[in-house]
Amino acid sequence: MIMVRQISSLGRPRDPGVDDRVADAAMRLFGDAGWSGFTIDSVARLAGVGKASIYLRWKSREQLFSEAVRLRMTHVDDIDTGTVRGDMIDLARQMLKLYLGARGRAAMRLTLDSGQIPAIRDHHEEFTRGQVHAARALVRRAIARGELAEDTSPTLLLDTLVGGAMLHAMSTPQELRAKVTETIDEYADSLVDFLLNSARASAVTANPDLALGASVSRTRKGARR
Repeated sequence: MIMVRQISSLGRPRDPGVDDRVADAAMRLFGDAGWSGFTIDSVARLAGVGKASIYLRWKSREQLFSEAVRLRMTHVDDIDTGTVRGDMIDLARQMLKLYLGARGRAAMRLTLDSGQIPAIRDHHEEFTRGQVHAARALVRRAIARGELAEDTSPTLLLDTLVGGAMLHAMSTPQELRAKVTETIDEYADSLVDFLLNSARASAVTANPDLALGASVSRTRKGARR
């Protein structure tokens, strides 16, 4: 889901083409140079527009950055496929597409720089809030369906899933990113299966009765066939 906010125009009608170019340039510049290199002059040069056009729309780099994030940064959709595996694969694909996509560097930079820069802290909190909400909701549903143990930590699942997606993108050389992007679905499947197998194995180690219960359940199902 792309969060889009319309800004009322002042004076002459706004050219949406300029808005689009500036938003794209702002995200690209932030991803490459960080907040320290994020200036109105640099965004204008990268977008191929005059500074006056930018200042007619945004009065400061903070306002410009805020709108670029809202226009261009993808937020995590709420997920409910009916199974924990399906939910986690959907979430993993969203994260991989974000970090391997055109605004992946900006998304990573948002995470790395947010604690030090008040101007972008709120955007990072809004961005991560969607991830946390989606992860907690899918874990609660999985526990209710009996797919995960009651003491499963949503935080650990989120950290390993999102961290795995981010590291996969960060470790991919630029010349291979297009090829790796084509295999997002396969990688998401493998990552989720690994995490779920690990979570279930950990639960069985902590409570061997879970393994016995699962074995009895499989035996009963076999007997009914």
